[in-house]
Amino acid sequence: MTSGRDKAYAYLKETVLTDPAMQGEFLSEQELADRIGVSRTPIREALLLLAAEDLVQLVPKRGARVAPLSGREITELMELRGIVERYAAERVIAGDRRPLRRLEELLERQHGLTGADQAREFIAVDQQFHMTLVSAVGNGLLDRHYEGLRSRQVRAGVVALFNVRNRQDAVLAEHRSILDALVAGDAGGACAAIDAHLGSTLRVLLAG
Repeated sequence: MTSGRDKAYAYLKETVLTDPAMQGEFLSEQELADRIGVSRTPIREALLLLAAEDLVQLVPKRGARVAPLSGREITELMELRGIVERYAAERVIAGDRRPLRRLEELLERQHGLTGADQAREFIAVDQQFHMTLVSAVGNGLLDRHYEGLRSRQVRAGVVALFNVRNRQDAVLAEHRSILDALVAGDAGGACAAIDAHLGSTLRVLLAG
């Protein structure tokens, strides 16, 4: 059975922290407790966990504030993603473990999620696309490391979609380029496509 703290933690991480309107805003413990259906104690416990991950800031006498992603943090996130994803592309091509069918399914699913009200789901599928590539390497430690970036990836992705019109169309085209290179067994092309995708996302976020 899920505890109140775990329920609050999941809700905050998946819903509140990924809301572009909440970036930099202070959170009301009572409002969150009412919304989630728990007491304020689990909310405080969840906020302490999130603060330990640098996802919220605990300000004396003010409460918890959603920590906006800084330019440096965004840049470092994209650099780290690039290292992991390029490695994954090279390994799955070299070992012929390319998850082509699953990637194609996820890309098709993304094509049906281009409405503004579907931004969070679009980014959730986006994250699954990249995680599928990384998981195909078959390295459990790498999977856990990459999964640890998930919250920041989702937050950055949602903000990017709200910052630039037609960003979803660009993401779909960039994912198609990555998949086409994987289909062709072109490791260099896949790495270049990954770099182009992450680079365009970085530019959008820094232009903010």
